[in-house]
Amino acid sequence: MLPYLSSFFGSLLLVFAALMPILNPPGHAPIFLVLTEGYTKDERIILAKRVGVYSFILLVFSMFIGIYVLEFFGVSLPIVRVGGGLLVATAGWQLMSADTHAPNAVSTLDGNRPSSEELRQRAFFPLTFPITVGPGSITVAITLGASFKSSGIETFTMPIASVIAVAITSYSVYWCYRYADKLLKWVGATGSVIFLRLSAFILFCLGIQIFWTGATDLMGAFVELHWPR
Repeated sequence: MLPYLSSFFGSLLLVFAALMPILNPPGHAPIFLVLTEGYTKDERIILAKRVGVYSFILLVFSMFIGIYVLEFFGVSLPIVRVGGGLLVATAGWQLMSADTHAPNAVSTLDGNRPSSEELRQRAFFPLTFPITVGPGSITVAITLGASFKSSGIETFTMPIASVIAVAITSYSVYWCYRYADKLLKWVGATGSVIFLRLSAFILFCLGIQIFWTGATDLMGAFVELHWPR
């Protein structure tokens, strides 16, 4: 029994430690505020809840069948990093250069509020993908999922521990997004704007880093193919 518990908690901590720094819910909370400017408190709570659920589904999907989907379409992980890195960098650049009080606000002058379908769509794109669960976290999830093929005790403990770790991480996303306004309230209006811009810049740099990692892998494969050692 003890070896199973040790393997279970070890796997849980491994998955949590691998995903949490990349998802970084506290760091993405300011971006969530920018993209939901003009929404009511109740609408933000709904969005935060759906982003948490969508994040869980997307990460679990990537873990269990992501590698098979990539193999079916003949797409490699470096390609995912290159394309996804460009997508994340573009999102970060748009957030840095946008007017925080204009482009993403919801018009309330006519009294119309976003429908449930509109909230659902916005919760997935761009709030869940690529802002919260980007190519970096998807790549990590796919890599962790590859270890499910291992033999021994981890064959049983790793999948269960991974699902629980993803659930904990996704709940932290929901919590940070739901209380994002309170998390930033103490810094004031000016501090919030500075923090928002800084978070957008970090998102932009993260996209560049993901792109560069994928491009480096592709260049290494190209060199190895044409000039093998």
